[in-house]
Amino acid sequence: MTTTVEPAGRTGEQPVEEELPPPPADEEDIPVPPGAPRALLRSLLGPHRARIAVAMLVILVQQAALQSGPLLVAVAMDRGIPALREHDAGPLISVISAYLAFSLLSPVLQWAFIKISARVNQDILLELRGRIFRHAQRLSLDFHERYTSGRIISRATSDIDALRELLSEGLQELLTVFLSVCYISVLLLVLDWRLGLASLAALLPLALIAHSFRTRSRRVYRRSRTSAASMIVRFTETMNGIRPVQAFRRERANDAAFAVVNQQSATATADGFLELARYVGLSRTTANIWTTGVVLLGAYLVADGTAELGVLTAFVLYLRRLYDPIDQLAMFLNSYQSAAAALEKIAGLLAHEPTVAEPAEPAGLPEPAGKGREVRFERTRFAYRTGKEVLPPFDLLIPAGQTVAVVGATGAGKSTVAKLLARFYDPTDGRIRLDGVDLRDLATPELRRGVVMVTQESFLFSGTVAENIAIGRPGATREEVEQAARDIGAYEFIAALPDGFDTDVRKRGGRISAGQRQLVAFARALLADPAVLILDEATSSLDVPGEQAVQRAMRTVLAGRTAVIIAHRLSTVEIADRVLVMDQGRIVEDGTPQELIDGAGRFAELHKAWRDSLV
Repeated sequence: MTTTVEPAGRTGEQPVEEELPPPPADEEDIPVPPGAPRALLRSLLGPHRARIAVAMLVILVQQAALQSGPLLVAVAMDRGIPALREHDAGPLISVISAYLAFSLLSPVLQWAFIKISARVNQDILLELRGRIFRHAQRLSLDFHERYTSGRIISRATSDIDALRELLSEGLQELLTVFLSVCYISVLLLVLDWRLGLASLAALLPLALIAHSFRTRSRRVYRRSRTSAASMIVRFTETMNGIRPVQAFRRERANDAAFAVVNQQSATATADGFLELARYVGLSRTTANIWTTGVVLLGAYLVADGTAELGVLTAFVLYLRRLYDPIDQLAMFLNSYQSAAAALEKIAGLLAHEPTVAEPAEPAGLPEPAGKGREVRFERTRFAYRTGKEVLPPFDLLIPAGQTVAVVGATGAGKSTVAKLLARFYDPTDGRIRLDGVDLRDLATPELRRGVVMVTQESFLFSGTVAENIAIGRPGATREEVEQAARDIGAYEFIAALPDGFDTDVRKRGGRISAGQRQLVAFARALLADPAVLILDEATSSLDVPGEQAVQRAMRTVLAGRTAVIIAHRLSTVEIADRVLVMDQGRIVEDGTPQELIDGAGRFAELHKAWRDSLV
């Protein structure tokens, strides 16, 4: 896909192009390999096995201490009180002492469990958030051009929050419910097998209700995670594009678009609450009916003399503990469905491999004879995912140290050539060699040291001017940073800033002008000292005086260095040793600027139109 922006108030210059791959019908559709969520979970839990085992042991003992209460009440009623009537207070004192000891032990153990599990949970979330950030940076440019940054942000924020809720609260609820059911089931059968079987029979309809809730809510929470990501995307795109939003009065249209995704999110959330309410209502009704039946059966057995009153009392207390955690289970299932959908999306992102892959056995570059390196395109072809071929079999040799300007109409393939040379994409067929070495055989760090690209975006990070220039070579001294600014002609305006080189440029470099950002980007590239420099319409943001200053500096900077200049302003072409005119992915003219100007081809026509526009 090609987007075109016409420079206002200029003629004879070709429009700025940016060739992008067409987005898929659903950019959210990242395939999740079978078993990827489980594999991701295992890799996250694996390093914490020892602490998880300790936490499990603690919660086992804590639940045993907690569930001993009703059993001790039964013993006190059926053994302690009769013994006290016989003037023997020993059994009752023993039961009371045990009750107090277990009552004190249970909260202490619960505190220990929460402390251990909280540390494990935070370590897991810290690792997962770091994985998402590192992996997103490693993914190829074609992925980021199709998959909006808002969705990646959603993976690292709202999806992580869903997992945090499950790990910090849901798992404890699940363990509590599971251990309660296990302990109480055994105790009920030991106290009275008849009442025990009658009580446990309720677990079957409750399990069916829980299964129905899990099935129905899974679909709801998948929609909820998708709608949450859509809201973040809408926020991100609107705030990042706030200038054109206000300039073209897009506020009302954006409000309408946001209202749609906002309503979708609200509907999905409401549907989740309705499913939860349905589950809680059915489970509580079932539990209450079953409890009534068990109490009536127990009363009959006590009246018949085949059961003791203390046992029935313990049953009533245990039944509350057996059925009341149903609400806790509902909360867990609620968190689980949301977290499962989030984990699935995160696993899909982390399982997505870069299309521009690191070589298994990286090759090294030979020592260059000078500053530059030879570039050779050999039968290079390139097509986007839709199958549209942008670059047919393409051959080009750029000798070391030569500056080549590439011009042509919008969609001619100029930016594609630049992106392939920078290895933001790999060719569909053929190869690109740097001093005889295939780019695909070079490790990314070595390639990035050798080939640097300056784009028309001139993106600056939050931080000082010096820090943004030093991105080109993080180990550079302050003197080297300032010298790079001098060589490119940026020193004077930087020194005039409030804090000079220590001035914070703020978000996206918004504190300085577009032309000044471009000069900083040039200084960054110069400091990196690459063998091959790619300038993709890198002077588009400069005014005429600024462009002339940069062109003067570029003659020194590019001397002896291999350079590819994607040119739309024909004034930029004048510093090139060689000009290539492209049309539909093919080179239709090739020569020095003067040779092509003196000829009768397309470049001569473009140059004449540009000269006429300056009169």
